[in-house]
Amino acid sequence: MKIMPNRMDRGFLRYQEEFEQKALEVLRSGWYVLGKEVSSFEEEFAAYTGADCCVGLASGLDALWIAFRLLGIGKGDEVIVQGNTYIASVMGITMNGATPVFVEPDQYFGIDADQIEEKITDRTKAVLVTHLYGIASQMDKIVSLCDRHHLKLVEDCAQSHGACFDGKMTGTFGDVGCFSFYPSKNLGAFGDGGAVIVRDKQLADEFKIFRNYGSEKRYYNKVVGTNSRLDELQAGLLRIRLKYLKELTEEKAAIANRYTREIQNPKILLPGLPDKATCVWHQYVIRCEERERLIQYLNEREIGTLIHYPIPPHLSEAYAYLEHGEGFLPRTEHLAQTVLSIPMYNGMTNEEQDYVIRALNEFE
Repeated sequence: MKIMPNRMDRGFLRYQEEFEQKALEVLRSGWYVLGKEVSSFEEEFAAYTGADCCVGLASGLDALWIAFRLLGIGKGDEVIVQGNTYIASVMGITMNGATPVFVEPDQYFGIDADQIEEKITDRTKAVLVTHLYGIASQMDKIVSLCDRHHLKLVEDCAQSHGACFDGKMTGTFGDVGCFSFYPSKNLGAFGDGGAVIVRDKQLADEFKIFRNYGSEKRYYNKVVGTNSRLDELQAGLLRIRLKYLKELTEEKAAIANRYTREIQNPKILLPGLPDKATCVWHQYVIRCEERERLIQYLNEREIGTLIHYPIPPHLSEAYAYLEHGEGFLPRTEHLAQTVLSIPMYNGMTNEEQDYVIRALNEFE
């Protein structure tokens, strides 16, 4: 039995007729940019998350860097961010000329809230929280700290569509919640796409102007903006996916619960959840001190895996100029050497789950 780490085709096939009908509807409409599909999706996604406003953008990375730009964060400013995030989180900071200040993660892969305060300086302007792998971070401590120090709070929710902390959805705690709709995400489009959610209507309007060349009215440009528009086709298809996001999330949770109950191997450490937090299981991430041998073992059984992520941003060539060498973030670096994402996708059969669980339990 061959099992891929992710299968996006099954998510399409389940709702194929609706996706195809919507695609034809958009194509036949003759309106492909900033039309009724985008505005409708923005309203529906805001309602789903409990946010006041949503603005569709071209990608999750655009959501991040534009957020920091519109919050006025730039050269000379510092933004505190966890070391074990995907590099796009850090790029959102540095594309504006600001400096990332790294903090180690906690045992649940989120930023260690207890380490943030010691990193604050008179140049600190914001904290960026990444809800990694779909696990909601411990937001009560972080919100309190940002309020106390008058810091902006940005949430990277690229992997946490629908995850909650203490009953409140990720993306709604801070000044801006940034989302990606890359096809592999829990709420995935059929190409690139992203969005922000905000509680400040004026800020939402600034996003709408900035994404469209800085133009509120065609050919009248208020600011030097960019081209970052969620297109009509992707917005329409996302509306279909959003309708079924609850059941898709519940299906992934059922798979994760099976993994947690039935994978029993002392060589494999399973993920946990913080108090008051939920997870939407964008990835099911185990840890193994003998990861390379485990990968080889699973490859021989045609079970695909992925590493999220093998090189921490502070050790990447892109950020060599920050001069953070090996050993700078030992916990982050150890995670990079031991984490492994095992197969997790909608449409995964019981037989496929059985096969993965049995293989992991038989690893010696």
